[in-house]
Amino acid sequence: MTRAVLVPSALVLLPEYAGLVDPVPELRSACRAAVAGLVADGPPVVGVLAAPARRDNVARGVASPAGHRIAHHLLEEVGWSGELTEPAAGVPLLVTGNGTACRTEKAPGHLDPRAVGFDAALGAALVTGDVAALRALDARLAEELWCHDVPAFTRLAEVLAPGPPAEVHYDADPFGVQYWVLTWP
Repeated sequence: MTRAVLVPSALVLLPEYAGLVDPVPELRSACRAAVAGLVADGPPVVGVLAAPARRDNVARGVASPAGHRIAHHLLEEVGWSGELTEPAAGVPLLVTGNGTACRTEKAPGHLDPRAVGFDAALGAALVTGDVAALRALDARLAEELWCHDVPAFTRLAEVLAPGPPAEVHYDADPFGVQYWVLTWP
């Protein structure tokens, strides 16, 4: 099985969005530790799996997907200086993706009662490595719930091999957005 890490595609992880006081210190710490573990043996390349840039962001001139920017930043932050590549067999994999953004009234997508159930099913599929469930994600429902990273999760299903469950380092929904930090051995 390919070693893999999932971190959120949350812009708050980038320094230019963090603010003077870190709003997510536990999340940031979990991301750093998981990414540091992924590259601890100094691999020359790391595969990055992220959703493509959203059309509304491209229209505003942001062509680079948030997930790729976050992956690059976290890898740089832990001192890794290799090359980023597409996912490939035997290459450590850094996946960026969030759950829904509709878990509370103050969430970016506002409260939607379907969000908690969607996230529970998605989280279970991620932790257990249930590739059939990841492939079967309802992309339309995901978009309605502001879960824009389904393309990354369905691609993960293509490269995730059966193995032990993921280790959960972070599972919370600050700001009404579901974030996970997971590692697969």
